[in-house]
Amino acid sequence: MNDPKKESDARPHRRYNPLGDRWVLVSPHRDQRPWQGQVEPLEEAEPAYLPECYLCPGNERVGGIRNPDYRGVYVFDNDFPALLTDSITDESDDPLLQQAPVRGRCRVVCYSPKHNLTMAAMTETEIVAVVDCWAAEVQTLGEVYEHVQVFENRGAAMGCSNAHPHGQIWALDTQPSEVKTESIQQHSYWKKHGRSLLLDYAEREFAEQERLVFHNKDWLVVVPWWATWPFETLVLPRFSAAHLDKLGDTQRASLAQALKQLLQCYDNLFSTPFPYSMGWHGQPRSERGEHWQLHGHFYPPLLRSASVRKHMVGFEMLGESQRDLTPERAAARLRQCRT
Repeated sequence: MNDPKKESDARPHRRYNPLGDRWVLVSPHRDQRPWQGQVEPLEEAEPAYLPECYLCPGNERVGGIRNPDYRGVYVFDNDFPALLTDSITDESDDPLLQQAPVRGRCRVVCYSPKHNLTMAAMTETEIVAVVDCWAAEVQTLGEVYEHVQVFENRGAAMGCSNAHPHGQIWALDTQPSEVKTESIQQHSYWKKHGRSLLLDYAEREFAEQERLVFHNKDWLVVVPWWATWPFETLVLPRFSAAHLDKLGDTQRASLAQALKQLLQCYDNLFSTPFPYSMGWHGQPRSERGEHWQLHGHFYPPLLRSASVRKHMVGFEMLGESQRDLTPERAAARLRQCRT
């Protein structure tokens, strides 16, 4: 096996993503290019309670439903769901104009009653309560739907319309495109090697250390070899796990530790609440076998500072993803931000 390119190699090269079956162009020599493009507005400090926030305890949501005076994690059906529990869409197998019905359910998870308490500032015990909620929802919805997607859009830069700490859970009766690709890739690797792609990858990253941000006995946080976004990370269990509902108590506690460490690194990097899209991929309902491995994706957009973000335009939209900052350098910078 050829050794992967090292940080000292500043020449352009491409890296393969075996999980997503795609390539990314890496151009380290462009990292110092001047920036005169768009800057993002900095987020203002939020109060612990906001009367007009539709997620704060006791407040009325659109449509007249009033939140209970909740004290911990609060979950409810989305008032504006992207999926409905029934579908009357006609199916068409037209080779050029295909369409198919889809059913599903959308849930909202408020992490805390405090409007200004981000997950990075929560205690590990409070984060465990969020993980427990994710797991319970995955178990319940997974009995009905093919795929359960736990995710969070954090910050205005990622299109989040409400600063209250919250995430979402969408369950649907089919595998979304990204998940379908990961299913195919993991199954293909298992058939060829007789081992889990992501367990093998976790062992490789732990051995090399170069892209490792944090680890404990159960979890790794790495900037993946194939990272697309500047400070993208992958959260990997170091044990076989199909989905969040299969985690034991100690594994949930150690996951809370890993998440807190990662999010604190993000916030410390540019001394700002770090925006990101986060999501968990677990085994779909119809999948069988040990090839599927639970993992979490973090896609943060910030590039050079709290106000400069990476834009996926031009070549990225028309050719393939491209990055200047190497994953190795990104991981080193995140490690330096650990408290």
